Amino acid sequence: MTANGKSRTFYVNTPENYDKDHPYRLILTLHALGGTASQVVAGTGGYYAWYGIPPFVNDTVNAIYVAPDGLNNGWANQGGEDVTFLSQLITSVEADLCVDQNLRFSTGFSYGGAMSYALACSMGQEIRAVAVLSGNPQISGCADGSKPVAYYGQHGVSDQVLPISGGREMRDRFIKNNGCTAQTAEEPSAGSGKYMKTTFSNCSADHPVVWVAFDGPHTPTPLENAAGKSFTPSETWAFFSQFN
Repeated sequence: MTANGKSRTFYVNTPENYDKDHPYRLILTLHALGGTASQVVAGTGGYYAWYGIPPFVNDTVNAIYVAPDGLNNGWANQGGEDVTFLSQLITSVEADLCVDQNLRFSTGFSYGGAMSYALACSMGQEIRAVAVLSGNPQISGCADGSKPVAYYGQHGVSDQVLPISGGREMRDRFIKNNGCTAQTAEEPSAGSGKYMKTTFSNCSADHPVVWVAFDGPHTPTPLENAAGKSFTPSETWAFFSQFN
């Protein structure tokens, strides 16, 4: 499609037995800096395919997935152009496919996490929830940023690329927006091999905030101890699946 006078591309994945009369979730899956949508689709370049979510989806709602390409392999969102693109993308997909407009989600790692945060800020009334994986509040911006949005944040305590302080800052914006009670979230020590999950209390109805801090660096697929598979897909799905 053309957005802001620029040609933009994206991939769409529908369920195998797609039913044109059944409303599905819509899940945006945004790549990191230097990554591509095709890597997210194929599960290469350090990604699980579609961020590893599809194998966990076991309910009747199911999901349609979209992997868009950022400009210059990133999401600088200059003048809000990426928000405009993704808003147009959602409109285009929903014109062709059956989507439950109350169940729009976005996830992404690094720059993709920052862009998911930017969407939560700018499209708070249209995005049901985001899962921000090792993002940063500055790199894609946060226009408006005052609406409550269900928020899952995840970050490594030893992240040297985008330090965990940025992850905490993004999380804290939505703790405030969602009316949650502020509290000190536990975080694992470096070398422990653990991750710690905090669910904040007293958030406004349907706007929970969950924070996962893990022992590890800047990665979309952190492991707990010697686990063979990352906990990220299952935790992301656990967060998204509560909304139906």
